Amino acid sequence: MSLSERKKEINCRRKRRAQISKMKAKLPTIDAAAKAVMAAKLRKMTPGAELLIKEWGLE
Repeated sequence: MSLSERKKEINCRRKRRAQISKMKAKLPTIDAAAKAVMAAKLRKMTPGAELLIKEWGLE
């Protein structure tokens, strides 16, 4: 039996939150080139990416 649409949305949101927290943990150890790559990944991943990019100082 397949998941309902609501369950799919919840699973996607949880996965996205986990990915963002892993990215934030790596933030202090990466260089400028990796920060640009991370900003691009955030833009693809979440609609609130611009706010995160400003908060984390990626650009």
